[in-house]
Amino acid sequence: MQVRSALESLTLPPAKFLTSSWPWRSLLYLGSGAVLGVATGAVLAALMLLGMVLTLVVIGLAALLAFALSGIAVARIERWRLRLVDAVTLPDQHRRVAEPGLRAWVRTRLREQATWRELGYAIVLTSILTWLDMIVFGVATWAVTALLCGPLYIRDEPLYITMTGSAAGLVLGVIALYPVTAWAAARAAMTRSILAPRAEEDPQLVELTRSRARLVDAFEVERRRIERDLHDGAQQRLVALSMQLGLARLELPDGSPAADPVRRAHDLAKEALAELRELIRGVHPKILTDRGLAAAVREVADRAPLPVGVDIALPARLPGPVEVTAYFVVVEALANVAKHSGANRARVVASVAFDRLTVQVRDDGRGGADPARGTGLAGLVDRVAAVGGTVALASPHGGPTVVHVELPCGS
Repeated sequence: MQVRSALESLTLPPAKFLTSSWPWRSLLYLGSGAVLGVATGAVLAALMLLGMVLTLVVIGLAALLAFALSGIAVARIERWRLRLVDAVTLPDQHRRVAEPGLRAWVRTRLREQATWRELGYAIVLTSILTWLDMIVFGVATWAVTALLCGPLYIRDEPLYITMTGSAAGLVLGVIALYPVTAWAAARAAMTRSILAPRAEEDPQLVELTRSRARLVDAFEVERRRIERDLHDGAQQRLVALSMQLGLARLELPDGSPAADPVRRAHDLAKEALAELRELIRGVHPKILTDRGLAAAVREVADRAPLPVGVDIALPARLPGPVEVTAYFVVVEALANVAKHSGANRARVVASVAFDRLTVQVRDDGRGGADPARGTGLAGLVDRVAAVGGTVALASPHGGPTVVHVELPCGS
């Protein structure tokens, strides 16, 4: 197994762990962290003092500005030091400056949340982490060194006592490598969690998310327009055609040679009308627009070929794209239940908590659902992802199958 971090090295067999470089890299990481923390504390204190004393002059303002930006340098050093205990590179969380010059750089950095997060990290480093590094590093090295070097400075004791102390120091040193490495791994994890880039702070990703939301909204508006045109146009004409053919059947005399063609035309018109209504329901169900998600899901459950229980608790109407996505999630999930699961019954549960809509579709079928088999689950995942939601599927062989969907529905 290729070990890429101090944390992973703790899972190695003792012989491999003790002969690897990770314990010594962890010691170097903690020792250099203590030195960095002391130096950072001295610099921050000097800048703060200078800024407060000389606030009314340019030097004081420059010192305060340097204090605010000092976290950037500390974070850069920490990213470099992190490679001692973690092979995965920690990328810089700052965006590129669009304009040249120092003023543009300072203005951009002061507007970034990452700058203030790095300053906060520098303060935590000097006030807490440095002391913890010193304690772990100091106790491990001092205690072991004191015991190992006992024969050099304890000359009045018998040799067997000093040699026993040295042996104990050797054993303690071996054991101490584990907590030292564990603390270095924990320390690196804390550093990574604070200094790692935040997706929500990436302007390109934010704009991409907004663009996707605009596309979803535009697509939904177009769906509703198509549904309205079909409902008010083609459907009404088919209804009129069906009525006219029905009247024609009634007026034809018995035995008329036109009776059979008119009857077939009437039946075809009714079939076309039923198919059009089903198409309209698939484009955008009118009940969803008029009465909301709960009523639309209950209608889907009533039309399902197996018994479907519905438990939906919604405090109010949800945003349009969320309702539409949740509706088609239920439609697709119940269609999969009917086609592939062999279930006797299913259940739909939906609720809202902490600005997230949770929809769960469960059946008592045979299980073993696999999105890779083309059962519509992959399309369901894409539909949910378009509005920033998540899908979780649990379908062990023998059942039950549970589709769990969460959709953000906050304003």
